[in-house]
Amino acid sequence: MTAKTLLRNGTVITAATAGECLVGVDILIADGKIAAIGHSLEAGDAEVIDVTGRIVLPGFVDTHRHTWQSVIREIASDWSLTEYLAGLHTGLSKHFRPEDTYAGNYLGALEALDSGITTLVDWSHNLATPAHADAAIQALTDTGMRAVFAHGGGSKQWGAPLPSPNNHPEDARRIREQYFSDNTGLVTMAMALRGPQFTTPEVNVHDFALARDLDLRVTVHVGDGYWGKSGPILKLQRDGLLFDTTTYVHCNTLSDEELTLIAESGGSASVAPDVEMQMGHGFPATGRLLKAGIRPSFSIDVCSSNGGDMFGTMRTAVGMQRALDNAPAVETGEVIERIGLSCAEVIRFATIDGANAAGLGHVTGSIEIGKAADIVVLDDRSLAITPMNNPFGAVVYGAHPGLVRDVFVAGRRVKRDGRLVGVDYDKVKAMAIDARDHLLSEMPEAQLGGTWHPELG
Repeated sequence: MTAKTLLRNGTVITAATAGECLVGVDILIADGKIAAIGHSLEAGDAEVIDVTGRIVLPGFVDTHRHTWQSVIREIASDWSLTEYLAGLHTGLSKHFRPEDTYAGNYLGALEALDSGITTLVDWSHNLATPAHADAAIQALTDTGMRAVFAHGGGSKQWGAPLPSPNNHPEDARRIREQYFSDNTGLVTMAMALRGPQFTTPEVNVHDFALARDLDLRVTVHVGDGYWGKSGPILKLQRDGLLFDTTTYVHCNTLSDEELTLIAESGGSASVAPDVEMQMGHGFPATGRLLKAGIRPSFSIDVCSSNGGDMFGTMRTAVGMQRALDNAPAVETGEVIERIGLSCAEVIRFATIDGANAAGLGHVTGSIEIGKAADIVVLDDRSLAITPMNNPFGAVVYGAHPGLVRDVFVAGRRVKRDGRLVGVDYDKVKAMAIDARDHLLSEMPEAQLGGTWHPELG
């Protein structure tokens, strides 16, 4: 890695504050961090990359992705939540070998990097054995991206009966000691807990105590669908388990009182609009979270169902929230003079707010001096964002993964001129196909082509 890199003359969306865009600005990267931002910086011995006319922004942060499912991507694109639970959690998931988990995590993390996601919270909830956990961590490490390995359970914890009487796997202690004892490095650790919707009260208290004992952040599903109306945040309050180190995923059907409790506790939230709308979780909670004083972050969730890039997620989220905001006026005839949710704010949800939710806001998520150089450069050769009239609108509405030209993680250029550096694409594809074919061979009723619907009951 070149010790210094200078990005020359870019259109820089900093995400430090909403609406901040610096035109014709240079960024000096040194020792993996942003060393200087300004006009006509001295290059010295730095490698100079001319980014004139290109949008430069912080790498996106995905705060909740079941990355292991990448090898069976889009198999669930026409499934309900019930079919998803049957097809994956009591179906394909139990046939994953450690090497299949590696393939899923490696493929999924590279896909994220390729599309400009530089930080990923890997919500790893198919860890049947310690070997599966080792494989998942190794895959994240091998990609060179910034990641949070959120240690979850396996089929024993997620299978019937629910709510589960099975504690979180004790192997989390080994993982903490063996891989993440000093909280440094590109890959760090959190706990992916099932929470009060999916465990008995005793198990939930045990699991949160384990996370506290290991001094780890928690990410947990709440408020998704009908069972999300069971008052999960009230149950956490009752047991003294509301912390500022918890990220609450979904939140669709939580009551206003519960959202207030999250805000008062300092907790964060992760919204997965594509999956939530498909699988009956309820309307995405973006606007309700903001009203409660909670900055949303974004989640890809299950790429066994939907796409794995942040551009599509941003478009879904902003479109849905604008529709919800406009709906009352459609009924009453009121004239809406100005849209409430801006594209600039949506970009912050996908960057700095995501970094804060992952516990990494002091490290990444915005282009500021002293922060890690986790940076994305969009291509200026596309007609989709030409001419450049509104950089924020261009990112949210005009851009797509194919426009991600260069990606830096901790100052290292992991994507150069549209291609991931040091990645054997053919090998990755072969690994993914081998894993998929093994899984399908173990479950003959599973079919490719979009026609298979899991049997229920």
